[in-house]
Amino acid sequence: MVTREDILILGLSAGVVGSLVGGLMLGIGMGLVIGGQHLGWLLLMPAAPVAGLIGYVQARRLAKRLN
Repeated sequence: MVTREDILILGLSAGVVGSLVGGLMLGIGMGLVIGGQHLGWLLLMPAAPVAGLIGYVQARRLAKRLN
């Protein structure tokens, strides 16, 4: 059974890890684009979806514990 504590930990860890990964991708990609390297767009554009994907994967893992 999933408790309120599990859901709270899921939200906190998904938010922190997602923000760190998305922020790093965004920062590095922006630095590359400003520096004139168009390869930075490959990091810049998927930064938000990757950050959300981390939370989705963690939620799926928690949902498997229900079964």
